[in-house]
This record gives sequence, C-alpha cells and structure tokens, in this order.
Amino acid sequence: MAALGFVVVVAYAVAGAFQILVWNPLAAVLGMALADIYSAVDRAKESLAIPRVLVWSVVGIASGAAVLVAALRRPLSVRTVLALELLVLILGAPSHWMASFPAGMGLADTFAISGGDYSPWGRLLYGVSALSLISLTTLAFRRSRSRRKPE
Repeated sequence: MAALGFVVVVAYAVAGAFQILVWNPLAAVLGMALADIYSAVDRAKESLAIPRVLVWSVVGIASGAAVLVAALRRPLSVRTVLALELLVLILGAPSHWMASFPAGMGLADTFAISGGDYSPWGRLLYGVSALSLISLTTLAFRRSRSRRKPE
C-alpha cells in the first residue's frame, strides 16, 4: 500500500510541475512555442518561478517518501499508511496553488491575460486532492464508528 501511495504522490508532484511550467503556459498562449513563451516572459522581466515549482515538487515527493520509509521501518497499519498518503495528496492542492501563483501572474502580466489555469490538468489535480479529502474523511468516520461500543 505504501509503495502504491508513493507512486501516486510522485505522479501528482510531476504532473503538477508540468502543469505549471509546460501545459498551462502552452494552453494560455495558444500558437506560441514554449521557448517563445519563456523568452517573452523573460523580456517582460516577469518570472514563471521555476525554482519554487521544483522545490514544491521535490517537497511533495519527499513527503510521500517519508511515508514509504516509515511504513517500511515500522509496522504501520494499512489504514494509517492510507491516511498519511491521503493527507499528502490533500495538501497538494493548496501548496500547488501557492507554487503556481507566481507563474500565473508572470503569464498574466506578460500577455495581458488572467492568471488562472487554462489547461484542464490543474483541475484534475485539485480533483484528486478533493477526492483524497473525501476519502480521508470517510476513513476517519468509519474508524470512529467502529471504535464505538454498542450499549
């Protein structure tokens, strides 16, 4: 279970970085090559905040790896591992928004567009986080119900 969770977290982190640095700029500025978009952003003295995005992605992967290592070193229940992996995925949404904000603003200021997501992949990532929140809530609810003793 921990290995599968780690793979999902890595996929989320990599897809998130591609969303911010590749897919969204290409969707926001249709007909322009990615290198030309980056050049225009640079000429406008704006930024896509590449270091911030890469740090975000590495922190996400490291968080997933920490859960995997903990599960390999200690006898953690499947429920605990699942809860931890879901928590990492839940935190992906707000942290992705924070990592993507400067890039969105760089595109907005350079091309006089809104700074939001143009590519559908951002919504997919937020959807994964939302489903993870629902799943974790359900897991916690079931756990609390199973701990109650009938009177």
